[in-house]
Amino acid sequence: MNSNEWFKTWFNSPYYHLLYNNRDYFEAEYFIKNIFLNLKLQTHSTVWDLACGNGRHALAINKLGFNVTGSDLSENSISDAKNFESKTLNYFVHDMRTKYKENYFNVVVNLFTSIGYFDDFNDNLLVFKNAYLALKPQGYFIVDFFNADFIVNNIKPTYEERRGDVCFLITKKIEQNKIIKNITFSDKLKNYSFKEAVSLLDYTTFLKLADNSGFKVVNCFGDYSLNTFNKNQSERLILVLQK
Repeated sequence: MNSNEWFKTWFNSPYYHLLYNNRDYFEAEYFIKNIFLNLKLQTHSTVWDLACGNGRHALAINKLGFNVTGSDLSENSISDAKNFESKTLNYFVHDMRTKYKENYFNVVVNLFTSIGYFDDFNDNLLVFKNAYLALKPQGYFIVDFFNADFIVNNIKPTYEERRGDVCFLITKKIEQNKIIKNITFSDKLKNYSFKEAVSLLDYTTFLKLADNSGFKVVNCFGDYSLNTFNKNQSERLILVLQK
């Protein structure tokens, strides 16, 4: 295993799910309703949630009447998500750098900063190309990432998060155009340390990724209410791309 591929171990750790157990399902549903109403898709359209985590966005999309496939590299996340499977919602383990179906989906989504993890920058382009390949003609690719410019100007270098008996000490720094998050804690007399490293992919970089994979930009939003993106003020960068 490539030692730089931190996500293969951290995302599969029970402590990852513990630290992020307060993620907001209502916020996910709010965003999904807004973005899918904006697209004006027919019900029963096919959607691929690429890097779906434990499936909260896929579940929200499915509730709107769409046929959804969710995939993620984390076996534990997919195991949790499978508890909600149905005839129109299914999940499987998959590395988003690997091709899946061709000309099959109406929409592919990559949400909540689920790209930019890779040591090799070209792996990000692979994800875009796989999304393009999987889409039907005129299909949409929605990417939701943090706004890199906002993050750089508002970084919080050190803070703590307590979950039950576990106190996570989190430090952040910017290094080699990545935001590096170190997470240390103790549990049951054992010390743990994990790292997250996400590339600071900015608006211009995403436009290049889109162009190099064949997409055209349809829209760009700066938050989950779909307000216009502002480089200096928006916390999110949400791109709607079309094949």
